Amino acid sequence: MMRAIFVFLHRWAGLAMAAFLILVGITGSILVFLPELNHWLTPNLYPGPSGGAELSASALLRRAEELTPQARPTRIFFAAPGTAIVSFETKPGAPEIDALYLDPVSGDALGRVKQKGLPESLGDVLPFIDRLHWSLALGPWGEWLLGVVALTWTIDCFIAFYLTLPANLLRRRGFLARWKSAWLIKPGASFYRLNFDLHRASGLWLYPLLLVLAWSGVCFDLNVVYRGAMGLVFDFAPPIWKREAPPASDRREPLPFEEAERIVRDLMAERAAREGFTIDRRTNFSLDRETGLYVYGVHSSRDVGEKYGGTTIAIDGYTGAVHGFQAPTGGKGGDTATEWLLELHMANVFGLPYRILVCVAGVAIALLSITGTIIWWKKRCARRLHDKRSEPALVDG
Repeated sequence: MMRAIFVFLHRWAGLAMAAFLILVGITGSILVFLPELNHWLTPNLYPGPSGGAELSASALLRRAEELTPQARPTRIFFAAPGTAIVSFETKPGAPEIDALYLDPVSGDALGRVKQKGLPESLGDVLPFIDRLHWSLALGPWGEWLLGVVALTWTIDCFIAFYLTLPANLLRRRGFLARWKSAWLIKPGASFYRLNFDLHRASGLWLYPLLLVLAWSGVCFDLNVVYRGAMGLVFDFAPPIWKREAPPASDRREPLPFEEAERIVRDLMAERAAREGFTIDRRTNFSLDRETGLYVYGVHSSRDVGEKYGGTTIAIDGYTGAVHGFQAPTGGKGGDTATEWLLELHMANVFGLPYRILVCVAGVAIALLSITGTIIWWKKRCARRLHDKRSEPALVDG
């Protein structure tokens, strides 16, 4: 009876998630190699490193102001060697401003890329795929929907694993021999059996990684649920970028970019010297005018990931006082566990072999959804055929 209930839940959860998982699986496989694809597809936006000293973040933001006088720059992200991306804050009622790509050495504009909507140029394609993967390109509503899908997927991972186990778990003798068939694909089998074996075996072989991808998806898109569950086991430091907006009467012009950048760089250097970590490179610098916080991020020896950095310091944008510091490791256990989970999701650790594995897993996620749908359809057709053949007998009776 219990197994029948789990089969029912697995079937309908899988069908409900199938289209979403096919989408995130395929787009995720593409995004694993995003740096290489960026350079290959849009070399004008990602030309690679060039000789010369890079300009300061504040100088690049001032350059963005000159090039985009109708909006205010709010964030610069050093996306790759040779490329800095500036995001803007638009005035109420004004049209959305495309992200501006700058050469960090010369300050020259490399191009612009849409942050919303359908792609209109080659440069818009990969950012659009990125938005599809993280939010279905629907903004906060899409993030929430994918969060629900990720939570359902996480629960279903445990159900699916249970269903691969031999039916009679109480009979311990021969357990491994009976379970062995679940890990194998029978050669020369019928289409239905081959499809079923692919569905079951691929899910088992990749099970740990699939569970990591599912649960980290909850972290990305349904963080309240994630932190609530993980908080039962781990402690978390409060996020440094969260602060209520100051009263309107207290708001004034924030510190200039130049002064704020000098303060955060000095504070980060002092922190590194005091706590014994090294700074490799800057990753981002931003001003949130709503909360009045300047945030500065670097990649340091306390980072887990290879490509991006999460060592971050925030200051009050009006006084320059330290608001908070956060590093991926060396702090609360929940923050360290989360950092590892997210970097595993983004294939940002263990080099090329792991990136290939995550790419394969993305394809497998789509495959699991497709094979699962085929299993359901075949069984549905078989039941209908059986019911149709039984109708005359019922009438005769």
